[in-house]
Amino acid sequence: MKKLKRWAIVLFILYASVTVFAYFFQERLIFFPSKMPKNHVYDFCQPYEEFNLKAEDGAILNAVHIKQEKPKGIILYFHGNSGNISHLIHVANMFSRKGYESILVDYRTYGKSTGELSENALYSDAQLFYNYAKELYAEDQIIVYGRSFGTGIASYLASENTPKKIVLESPFYSAVNLGKHRFPFLAVNWLSNFRFPSNEYLKNVNCEIHIFHGTEDVVIPFESAKRLFESIKGKNKYLYAVENAGHNYLQDFQTFKDGMQMALD
Repeated sequence: MKKLKRWAIVLFILYASVTVFAYFFQERLIFFPSKMPKNHVYDFCQPYEEFNLKAEDGAILNAVHIKQEKPKGIILYFHGNSGNISHLIHVANMFSRKGYESILVDYRTYGKSTGELSENALYSDAQLFYNYAKELYAEDQIIVYGRSFGTGIASYLASENTPKKIVLESPFYSAVNLGKHRFPFLAVNWLSNFRFPSNEYLKNVNCEIHIFHGTEDVVIPFESAKRLFESIKGKNKYLYAVENAGHNYLQDFQTFKDGMQMALD
């Protein structure tokens, strides 16, 4: 009996320690930024303009604007939770081939961007970039595109504005739901400071919604995208199940290529 109590105490202490660690270090468990020297010169092999926006709290937000001679519109792109915009040459090329200009955004602490991370700050920063795009284009020429982590920000942004379309590549239902999937032994709903409830935001989106997801994705399960799709009201929505694809390199699959032809017509 004493041994059982002893083991119970040990297990409780271990669980409590893991819970405390997860709470105080959750930012490091979610975000994996790759920094870039301020003097780095991007190489996108096509005309572009690098620019910075300044947030209310003084954070400097870095982005590149890929140019086109006769564009159909502009795509505002939010990448995943790792890397930075220097890794997005293939993305810029895809958008350019479709006839669009694009703005590739680096979040706070990513690339050359500065500032402190928080969910509200990321939303506010995204709106700054959307406002920048609106200075150049009418909203019916703006497409909001999010990939992986960036789908949470894109969903929020589309719910607060009226873009032409929103494209979500490898999205989650909500960050809390994804956290529960990854850490079922933790009280994620209580612990999480980063919630990104895409399922709630998309209820307030009236434009076309295009969702792409690999059926073999082990980072964000395909079921998450399917559940998100089913939660969206109305018929102005499209789900592209990319068979045999994982979390990355969806662009290598024909289903993705065909879907992009429709999404970026």
